[in-house]
Amino acid sequence: MHIRDLTQYLAELSENNNRAWFVMNKPRYDILRAEFLELVIKLIADISKFDPAVAGCNPKKALFRINRDMRFSHDKSPYKTHFSAAITASGLKKPSQGGGPAYYFHIDATGTLLVAGGEYLPPPDRLRAVRRQIIADAAGFSKVLKNKTIKDGYGGLQEEGKLSRPPKGFDADSPHLEYIKLKSFIVWKESSLKKKIPTDLSKDLLAGFKDSYPLIKWLRQVPLNLDE
Repeated sequence: MHIRDLTQYLAELSENNNRAWFVMNKPRYDILRAEFLELVIKLIADISKFDPAVAGCNPKKALFRINRDMRFSHDKSPYKTHFSAAITASGLKKPSQGGGPAYYFHIDATGTLLVAGGEYLPPPDRLRAVRRQIIADAAGFSKVLKNKTIKDGYGGLQEEGKLSRPPKGFDADSPHLEYIKLKSFIVWKESSLKKKIPTDLSKDLLAGFKDSYPLIKWLRQVPLNLDE
C-alpha cells in the first residue's frame, strides 16, 4: 500500500478532524481503506501458514472503523487518526465481544507503526481466567516468558496499568505474581515509518506476528471457567 499517502492523509485528518473535511476527502479515504483491506487479506493468508486458526477471519471485520465512539469521551473529535486491524481466530476484534488473543497493528498520523500480539484489557471474566491459568499452568507460562522470539522481538510482556497489589482472590505467594498483576497480556513494539518506509510492509508485520505466536497459542488454551 502507499504508506506515504496514508500517513499524509492521517496527518491532515488530525488537523481537520471534522465531518466537512472528511466528506470532502472521502475519495482519498476510500482508496486508502481499500489498500489497507488488501494488506489485511494478505496478512490473514500468510499468518494462516503458521497459525491455521485465523484462516477463517473475515478481513472486512478485522478492520476497525475510523469513526470514534464519543459517547463516554470528553474528546468529541469524530474520527480516529489511525488505521488499525485485529486478526483473530474467532473473527471478533474487541475483547468485550470475546474476541480472544489477536494479531494487531496500526499506522497513525505521526507515521508510527505499532505491531502487537495478545490480549489488551480483556473483560473481567476473561482476565480472571487468564490469571488463574497462569497458576494452573505455571510451567507452560514460564516457557512463554522465556521464549526467544518473545524476548528478542518484543522484550517481554507489556506492563501498562499493572496493579501494585495482588488482585482480589489471588494470594501473595502465587506463582508468577508479578504477571498476575497485569491487566493485559500482550506484547508490542513501535517503529517509525517516516524514518524508513519498508519495501514490503506485510513481510515486516508477518515477522512481528510470528514472534508473538507463542503467547497467542498459550492464551488460546485458557478456558473461560477453570472449574468446568
